[in-house]
Amino acid sequence: MGRYFGTDGFRGEANSVLTADHAYKVGRFLGWYYNEERRKKGIPGQAKIVIGKDTRRSSYMFEYSLVGGIVASGSDAYLLHVTTTPSVAYIARIDDFDCGIMISASHNPYYDNGIKLINAQGEKMDEETIEKVEDYLDGKFEIPFALKDRIGCTVDYVSGRNRYIGYLISLGIYSFKGLKVALDCANGSSWNIAKSVFDALGAKTLVLSADPNGLNINKDCGSTHIEHLQKFVVENGCDVGFAYDGDADRCLCVDEKGNLLSGDHILYIYGRYMKDREKLLSNTVVTTVMSNFGLYKAFDECGISYAKTKVGDKYVYEYMKEHGCRLGGEQSGHIIFSKYASTGDGILTSLKMMEVMLAKKKKMSELSEGFTVYPQVLKNVRVRDKKEAQSDEDVQSQIRKVEALLGSSGRILVRESGTEPVVRVMVEAETMEECQKYVDSVVSVIEKKGYTLS
Repeated sequence: MGRYFGTDGFRGEANSVLTADHAYKVGRFLGWYYNEERRKKGIPGQAKIVIGKDTRRSSYMFEYSLVGGIVASGSDAYLLHVTTTPSVAYIARIDDFDCGIMISASHNPYYDNGIKLINAQGEKMDEETIEKVEDYLDGKFEIPFALKDRIGCTVDYVSGRNRYIGYLISLGIYSFKGLKVALDCANGSSWNIAKSVFDALGAKTLVLSADPNGLNINKDCGSTHIEHLQKFVVENGCDVGFAYDGDADRCLCVDEKGNLLSGDHILYIYGRYMKDREKLLSNTVVTTVMSNFGLYKAFDECGISYAKTKVGDKYVYEYMKEHGCRLGGEQSGHIIFSKYASTGDGILTSLKMMEVMLAKKKKMSELSEGFTVYPQVLKNVRVRDKKEAQSDEDVQSQIRKVEALLGSSGRILVRESGTEPVVRVMVEAETMEECQKYVDSVVSVIEKKGYTLS
């Protein structure tokens, strides 16, 4: 991870950790850098950068700051306005942009925000380019302003968002007519996209949390508060429900009985579906180290191989690209279907789940049969220094003790968050009581050593 950019962009409290000045400088660098790249390659014209944002109040501030920097450096800024992260990735790739930018802090509360950088292939930006951005933020070099007719311009590009909606609709190979579907849009980026897609495919679409006001994104709704969708699905007799996060790059599912289906369930259901149709290239599903023990046991039963990467859909995608895998994702709901997208896409994920239901002619609860979730407890500990807290010898000693006690009947995973000042302590075991006990034993050492933030 870099000095500013983590696994999912430059993220933090707006005007505290991440400021308008940061955004302006990011725009200045990217506008200059991609013009220079075009010049070196002999490509005529000014660089084009496409920008999307979520519904946070501060997103407008960061959008205008980025645009100011981009055009001052001589590139053109194309605005998708409020849209999803995967739509920016899609448009950057198909419309030949030099790069894309998404303004969002994903599932974080409204007062946070973030800047995600996307390359011309619709993938997360490479570390080498991000390091150059960070060097400029640190004042290690200067770049010139564009002058006269070289100054860039701003283009309203809402047509790009509409084209993305059309693309999603085109992926619906079955009619949803006769199905009642609930969508929780988290008062975020999907609020004006998801319903349009499901309506076009014939579903009776019921929508929650699609009234953003700049302050209510992810607030008691969406994939981080799935309990509201669970209740809604049961009370309204829905066939299925889907919940997105703030920028709609993740999706969680609720079956007709109100049961939560995590990203692991989605990988299991779609992995089996692909294997049955001989579409699972290399017979491998890519997961992260956070996936549940039960998923691997279920895959073993199905004869499906799996890979484990570090946490972050960035690492999942890198593995998939290198090894030619078609399906991968995270327990949190970042699911990548590499045939259709270069990043996690919540709305696409919900469409693929609908496809399995209709192809198999089964209820969602029936599709998840065969996957038994191991009890799991995850505790996020806010700390002043992630690396110091995790590498502390007493903390490591306690982790080793827990590993020995669990043996082959469970596991413990302690890792740093890529986006927050947090150490995550997770235990899976045969009982919830064991999970809680072992998590608490590690957290207590972190607290006693004085690493926690009040």
